[in-house]
Amino acid sequence: MSQGTIKKLTDKGFGFIQGERGDIFFHLSSCDDCQFDDLREGQLVEYTEGQGPKGPRAENVRLIEG
Repeated sequence: MSQGTIKKLTDKGFGFIQGERGDIFFHLSSCDDCQFDDLREGQLVEYTEGQGPKGPRAENVRLIEG
């Protein structure tokens, strides 16, 4: 799994994670053990990199407790 910080969230249910290899898109449906409303910019998350219709996307997004 990769780690990164939430860089941007939108009110449309998606956002971007600043990851190890650059920014990566994620959708609310990819959140595993958290709700999209629980996420805040700057939080540390882990994710699996997958492939979406428009390029790489984060899947299995989980908050890392710190």
